[in-house]
Amino acid sequence: MDILPDILAEALITVFCGSAAGAASARRGAYYAGPGNAFWPTLHATGFTPRVLQPEEFQSVILYGIGLTDLAKSVAGSDAVLRSGHFNRDGLRAKILRYRPAILAFTSKRAAGEFLGQPVDYGLQARTLGGTLMFVLPSPSGAARRYWDQTPWRQLAKLHTERLRQQPVRQRHAASDSGE
Repeated sequence: MDILPDILAEALITVFCGSAAGAASARRGAYYAGPGNAFWPTLHATGFTPRVLQPEEFQSVILYGIGLTDLAKSVAGSDAVLRSGHFNRDGLRAKILRYRPAILAFTSKRAAGEFLGQPVDYGLQARTLGGTLMFVLPSPSGAARRYWDQTPWRQLAKLHTERLRQQPVRQRHAASDSGE
């Protein structure tokens, strides 16, 4: 059973993928809901959303061409408690190949490294997945504050905006009208 539901649809620009729901997110039933998590304020500060969304509003991200998922869907907790066997690489691969977002953005090096099977650096990756670009971001978790840097988030926001402008109008409307 999934801890948090996927927010996925066709014609999305960026799908954010974390390692797993944190303990606070699992309790609240909402993505990036832990105290001190910078995800929602950063989405607004970098131009992804017109205002700071509350974690419980997570389903509304689809209106901005954004999707949400985790690499480990059936467990919750910090990266320190997650084991390699918790990560559903094939499941994520199938979702991305099905929905074909322009960008898959990992919200931690751990998630990206587990998915790609190798250490990663922040930023745009050389590999793609079925035409989907892959991008690695510093974790917005309050527990990872010492690694926090908004620069890659701003770079991703620029790429997101460029891809949004390139998307055909009918696809943008389909994404915003999907209600998923």
